[in-house]
Amino acid sequence: QVQLVESGGGSVQAGGSLRLSCAASGQYAMGWFRQAPGKEREFVAAIAWSGYSTYYTDSVKGRFTISRDNDKNTVYLQMNSLKPEDTAVYYCAAASPPPYGANRYLANKYNYWGQGTQVTVSS
Repeated sequence: QVQLVESGGGSVQAGGSLRLSCAASGQYAMGWFRQAPGKEREFVAAIAWSGYSTYYTDSVKGRFTISRDNDKNTVYLQMNSLKPEDTAVYYCAAASPPPYGANRYLANKYNYWGQGTQVTVSS
């Protein structure tokens, strides 16, 4: 059973930064998703097992960076220049087998999910 443990959420003012971490019990293609109140869960970023390929939704490009440390089986989401519209519960997810192409952006292609961590950005 794959276990994902997230940490690093919190409350910041607009323009601030947070770093989310997700410790996994193995090495997988990983993604971050978020869900705001009353909205569907949406893709934020993904990273290949190797770490060489990363993918982002347009609204976070240039502000968020996904990375991984395979020695620690941990994936990070560095979030800079945060905006109030980034407020959501953030979930890390693992996929096995790894998704390719457009499947990377689909929540239903990820088999395992963390418990979620709240990120609140105030204006």
